[in-house]
Amino acid sequence: MPPQEPEVSQRLLADPPSDPDEPETAYDSDEKVHVVGIDDTADDNSATPPFSWKKLWLFTGPGFLMSIAFLDPGNIEGDLQAGAIAGYSLLWLLMWATAMGLLVQLLSARLGVATGRHLAELCREEYPTWATYVLWVMAELALIGADIQEVIGSAIAIKILSNGVVPLWAGVVITALDCFIFLFLENYGVRKLEAVFAVLIATMAVSFAWMFGETKPNGIELLLGILIPKLSSKTIRQAVGVVGCIIMPHNVFLHSALVQSREIDHSKKGRVQEALNYYSIESTIALIISFIINLFVTTVFAKAFYGTEQANSIGLVNAGQYLEEKYGGGFVPILYIWAIGLLAAGQSSTITGTYAGQFIMGGFLNLRLKKWLRALITRSCAIIPTMIVALVFDTSEDTLDVLNEWLNVLQSIQIPFALIPLLCLVSKEQIMGIFKIGPLLKVVSWLVAALVIVINGYLLVDFFSSEVSGLLFTFVISAFTAAYGAFVIYLVSRGITFSIWRSLLPPNRYTNTGN
Repeated sequence: MPPQEPEVSQRLLADPPSDPDEPETAYDSDEKVHVVGIDDTADDNSATPPFSWKKLWLFTGPGFLMSIAFLDPGNIEGDLQAGAIAGYSLLWLLMWATAMGLLVQLLSARLGVATGRHLAELCREEYPTWATYVLWVMAELALIGADIQEVIGSAIAIKILSNGVVPLWAGVVITALDCFIFLFLENYGVRKLEAVFAVLIATMAVSFAWMFGETKPNGIELLLGILIPKLSSKTIRQAVGVVGCIIMPHNVFLHSALVQSREIDHSKKGRVQEALNYYSIESTIALIISFIINLFVTTVFAKAFYGTEQANSIGLVNAGQYLEEKYGGGFVPILYIWAIGLLAAGQSSTITGTYAGQFIMGGFLNLRLKKWLRALITRSCAIIPTMIVALVFDTSEDTLDVLNEWLNVLQSIQIPFALIPLLCLVSKEQIMGIFKIGPLLKVVSWLVAALVIVINGYLLVDFFSSEVSGLLFTFVISAFTAAYGAFVIYLVSRGITFSIWRSLLPPNRYTNTGN
């Protein structure tokens, strides 16, 4: 018989309750993909089973859904602008920003697997009620901002593919209906839904790879751009944009819930570690693919528009037309190839946004609403302002550029409210047990978080210094900034306070730390 585990670990590794009166969970037991018992040959509860390709296949899915946020229309617009203005010089930054994003997402997956709860649920349990509601509002605002960009991106693609017959507002309506398609697909099981996303990612890959082949970027310059760091004062804003749009606040919440779609025996430490290993592999593969797709977009526009007059005016709306004018028709006009890739990016990201909204609302508020109702509420919050924007934008193209700048600022503001709670929670032995992160990973993670927050802080200062004018507006922004800073300090101080309190406890109170 294996030695008895400490009380904390038994509580942490216990299977989640199935009582309907218990708190909301990410997935019901009958919705999960069955993994327990597959190639189950190890008798030792603490031993990690040997690698299995069959199990890797069963665990593959959540990482690819997570990777959609790295490929949404906001990221694609950042890619094309970075390529057009900075050429190949920021490819190294795109690679390292993706690596930083991978680290954050792996921590999110670690939290979900080790605890059996997702980030929004744990925030509700760990923070006072007032702080929980503030975090919820911030997460919802971030989600709405991302959803507006994604819906508009899809609507632009639909307008292009219809040769302008379908106006932007109608494209928004069409895209809004995808949440019901998502609910329909979900009824057929998690794996069917993941297969649809695999098709959408493949569509993006083929479309942008086709464009890459059509434009024939310089291979040597591409390789040098990846390997040699280069940054100038003229490209600093694009550099900030590349890093800033990689970490999506709602995606941090989403991944911690997605990993719970697999049935794992939480009573065995080896099974939990096995799940972490497989999720790490599939998430890494997914983000490598997303990096390659982003690389295609950046290099296509670097080749086509770097150093040209159009470089500073290019965006999602006119990018396809500019490509068409430069490279002409062909077997399939490059304008439509661009639109197909953009549509796949927009549709996939809006569906995952709806998915994230369900987990965020259910976790923070402990709501046991039917999925269709939560999806409808989440969708409505974004569609109403998006419709207004679409109607205005149909008469003024400059409106979208202004909107995107404000939405990027909105996303940047929310980043600390996802990163700081995540890092505090994965560092707490009381929450994670033996799966808490070790000192080295903890330091690296906080450095990455600090870097991302500082970079986005620069973006905020740069934006407000050029946009904010007038005494009243300045006063409002200053008051908001003070409250914002105070809440960030509060979140950090809670993590520090816990660490100090734990150091004063008698030894052997907790299990051994993990790596």
